[in-house]
Order: sequence, then structure tokens, then C-alpha cells
Amino acid sequence: MAGASLSSFVLSARSYTRLRRLFTLLSGSRPLSTMPLQSIKARQIFDSRGNPTVEVDLVTDKGLFRAAVPSGASTGIYEALEMRDNIKDSYHGKSVFNAIKNVNDIIAPELLKQTFEPTQQKEIDDFMLKLDATENKSKLGANAILGVSLAVCKAGAAQKGVPLYKHIADLAGNTNIILPVPAFNVINGGSHAGNKLAMQEFMILPTGATSFTEAMKIGSEVYHHLKKVIKDRFGLDATAVGDEGGFAPNILNNKDALTLIQDAIAKGGYTGKVEIGMDVAASEFHKDKLYDLDFKNPNSDKSLWLDGDKLEGLYQEFIKEFPIVSIEDPFDQDHWEAWSTMTANTTIQIVGDDLTVTNPKRITTAVEKKACNCLLLKVNQIGSVTEAIDAHLLAKKNGWGTMVSHRSGETEDAFIADLVVGLSTGQIKTGAPCRSERLAKYNQILRIEEELGAGAKFAGKSFRKPE
Repeated sequence: MAGASLSSFVLSARSYTRLRRLFTLLSGSRPLSTMPLQSIKARQIFDSRGNPTVEVDLVTDKGLFRAAVPSGASTGIYEALEMRDNIKDSYHGKSVFNAIKNVNDIIAPELLKQTFEPTQQKEIDDFMLKLDATENKSKLGANAILGVSLAVCKAGAAQKGVPLYKHIADLAGNTNIILPVPAFNVINGGSHAGNKLAMQEFMILPTGATSFTEAMKIGSEVYHHLKKVIKDRFGLDATAVGDEGGFAPNILNNKDALTLIQDAIAKGGYTGKVEIGMDVAASEFHKDKLYDLDFKNPNSDKSLWLDGDKLEGLYQEFIKEFPIVSIEDPFDQDHWEAWSTMTANTTIQIVGDDLTVTNPKRITTAVEKKACNCLLLKVNQIGSVTEAIDAHLLAKKNGWGTMVSHRSGETEDAFIADLVVGLSTGQIKTGAPCRSERLAKYNQILRIEEELGAGAKFAGKSFRKPE
């Protein structure tokens, strides 16, 4: 009799639970434990330059997923809007409290009303784009939308029980996982350093390595050889580093930077194994249809103001004299004719950053004009994971390469390490092998290589179109 009563009680409890679930579904509310997205909260943190940026925490039943948004210094005018508060006497105008408010008061409540699973990256990103309803995300801010988008992507991977790079590969339809060649920015100039160099980045690419681990070894050794070369030539104070961890010797002649790097490669015994890349960021010193190679000097030397043809001639000299395989942003973002001429006149990689700003419309125009042959992929230029993946796929469809990139204002978030592996673009630039916010990305790729084991593939010499 007692046993029958207990059985009836258990049945009654189960029926109650079922009825409660049915009631909550019919009433439009859901118990916290069954909500796919349980909470979303944004806060202000600081990037590697000490400037405020957005961080987002997303909670699901799998745990807490955190994402931080990077910020650029040399930004293209066509980038999605990074929302800053512009209050002069607070954080020098760079606080992001409005973007945070937009996450906490608009995006989060609206998303949590829905029934999205964190694996529904495209649907969630599209939902946020509709909430914003502007072309450049000026209502909510690209930094607000991206923070949520990145956190969702991490949560989606956990929901599926797969590594983040594998989830990204699935989102992109990629079945061939390939590890990238790192493009280490070892000499900083332009807006990233306080020296006189106009051109912004001078990079080394260990394309002759046989694995990502070996590429890191080569990059680290050449970097330290370069430090000694600079110290011996210019003194210890010339070995201070810029925003991305590269050295910033106070030289004016851009060719001198290439010579220093070539010497360091030779001293490491890696001649032939290491090639050179440049990010000119020419929009930063384009004035009155000329390019001012002395733009950091208030009394700029007019002999260093070049037109597009002369600047291209300078690049062609560099290509003949040094093992240069990639030049990014060689001209201003609207100087289409110069871009097209340069791309037609060389076989090396010409990378569009300010030109294309990870934006499908700009990429399409660049394809039509044959203005470049590689996309620089920066998630915060476009503002969502889905749009970044679509930009890469558009570039790939048109025969371009894709170089995944950090920003000069970075955080410890290593998302782009998984992004470059998931998309298998074959190349990543995320600074020198120096400064933890840069190494966070490289170290994550080392972990991924270890996880892949004997099956790991490295892009190497095929970095432009990995196979």
C-alpha cells in the first residue's frame, strides 16, 4: 500500500513538471535552465594602448563566454562605426559607455526575447543588423554588435562540443584545416610608432618553415637578431617597441628598415626561408593628391612628397632589391587608378585594408577594378562574425587571398587565431613575437597545432592560396 502511494506521488510530480513546462511555453516565458541564451552583459575594459573598449559576457547552460573588441589607430573612412562617447574631459573622448548601454539596454533584452540557439550565428547576427538598421552600424555601434557576435560564436562552439576553429570552419563551409604563416610586424612606423618612418609596418613571413611551431621559432630568433642589429647601429634606446611589438628605431628612410630586417634574417641563417611584407597605410600620409613620406615632421621636406607614379616606382625598387612578397595599402583608399596599375605591374600580393575595409561592396568594386588580389580581414571593420566570413568567401570566390589581421589596439582575446585556422586563409598578421596581447593569438595557434597532431597542415610557401 505504501509502495503504491509512493508510485502515485512520483507520477504526480512528473505530471506537474510537464504541465509547468507547457504553461511557461504557452505564456511566452521560459525557465532559466532551458533558455538557450541566458544573459548578456557588456562592460568597459581597456585595450593594449590603454584606451577603453567593449567586453561582452554571454551566459548559456554551457557556461560563460567572454569576448573583447579590438580598435584600430589607422582606420579607413569606410569602416563600420566604432562608437565612442566623444566627451573630451573623460578618457580623452574615447569612452564606450554608449555602446555598452546599447548592448545592455537594447541588444540583450531583444535577443533574450527570442529563442535563438548560440549555434545560430547567422540568424543572431542578422537579427542585430536589423535592430541597428543602418549601413555602417551607426545606431548601435559596430563595437557593440561585434562584442555580442564574438561571444555568440564562442558559445556556439561549446554548444556543439567542438573547438572554436572547427565551429568557424563549419560556419564557412571549410573542410580543409590549414595553419597560417605568421606575418610578424618587426619594425613599426606610421601611426603605430613615434619615430619618423612614414610606412607603418615591416613584416617577416617565415614561408620556408615546415610547421607553425618552426615558423614561431624562426620569427622569434630573427626578432632578437634584429634587436641586436638595431642596438649595435643606433643604441639601446632605439630598441623600444611600438604598438604592435615591433621595434621603432628613429629612421626616416623606409629602405633602411628593409635593410635592417634583411641583415637580421641573414644573421639568423634564414636567408631564403624568410620573406618580407609591408603595410604602407598610405592613406595616413596622402595629402593634396601626393604622398608625404615626411608627414610626421611639422616642417615636412617637400622633396619627400611623391605622386602615385613615383611612389609605385619606389615600391618596384624595393621588390627588386628585397624578398618582398606582400604590400598592403600601397596607396590611398580612394586612389583606385594607382592600385590597379600597381596590381597589374607586379606578381606579388597586393593587400586591400583601408581600400576594402572587410566590406562586400568595397571588395566588389576592387574586384571589378582589379585593384588588389588579397583581402585584409578585420572583424571590427565590418562588425559581425557572419559578415567577416562572407567577406572572406567573396574574396576567395574571386581568386583573392585573405590575410586575417589584428588591430593596433588589441586585447587578450585570441578569437582571430581560431578564425584564421577555421577559415584556413593561410596567413595572419597579429604583431611581433612580443607583447602578450599579440602572443595570445600566436600561442593559441600553437595549441591548435598540438591538438591537430600529425594531421596538422601548414600553409608555408602556399600562404596566398593554401591547399
